[in-house]
Amino acid sequence: MNEITMKMQADQLIRMALQEDITSEDVSTNAVMRSAVKGTVDLIAKEDGIIAGLDVYARVFQILDEKTEINFNFKDGDAVKKGDLLGTVSGDIRVLLSGERVALNYLQRMSGIATYTSQVAKLLEGSKVTLLDTRKTTPNCRVFEKYAVRVGGGCNHRYNLSDGVLLKDNHIGAAGSVAKAVAMAKEYAPFVRKIEVEVETMDQVKEAVEAGADIIMLDNMTPEMMKEAVDFIAGRAQTECSGNITKENIKKILETGVDFVSSGALTHSAPILDISMKNLHAVEE
Repeated sequence: MNEITMKMQADQLIRMALQEDITSEDVSTNAVMRSAVKGTVDLIAKEDGIIAGLDVYARVFQILDEKTEINFNFKDGDAVKKGDLLGTVSGDIRVLLSGERVALNYLQRMSGIATYTSQVAKLLEGSKVTLLDTRKTTPNCRVFEKYAVRVGGGCNHRYNLSDGVLLKDNHIGAAGSVAKAVAMAKEYAPFVRKIEVEVETMDQVKEAVEAGADIIMLDNMTPEMMKEAVDFIAGRAQTECSGNITKENIKKILETGVDFVSSGALTHSAPILDISMKNLHAVEE
């Protein structure tokens, strides 16, 4: 992860995660380790996958003690196999024990997202379709989870509500129609913001094209409806499909001609990649 992003965005969130796990003290660790003793522990993959979040993992321990040393044998984006020694962490044993769970939570979650994203992205290889994520992320973990999507070979949709205009069904309902919603967005939104509108019927597709939407999201349409919509749009706007897109059904999208496919499953449904810290032992200085 970019160092500036780490300092400006991730550090505060990591500290909050540590404070959630240590409200006053780590009673278990302090019971068995009354003073500083240098130790080392191995980071081991327990299943195959794509690794993501190593810098975030390391940052957990460095926030607890900047003298902690971390040496990795892999980098983000690398494929790992069950049993691989991903790296070693050395430092105050109290730090290694107190930071273990938070560090692994980030690494396992981010690697799981990268692994699942990679699996979905491979199904789109050879096509012109770009794989996107959504805002269906874990609260206060978006910066980590969207980074993991990129590591896995996907691309990011808008980061948050300030990042772009996306007029969904409820916005359209509030405005009164697709045309009115797009017109109001064009009047209000900054010049550099593209306007995307979500549609569910061919009538709405036609309305969105006539209103001058930059991107038209085809939501919960059948592949046949998507193809009809894409043919009608004919390049007058970029096209995106969404709605329950998963690894199991994404291949059906390839023949529709859409430009982008967004899948909330990349972040909200991805299983973790199992990783453990093992073989902790004291070392002589």
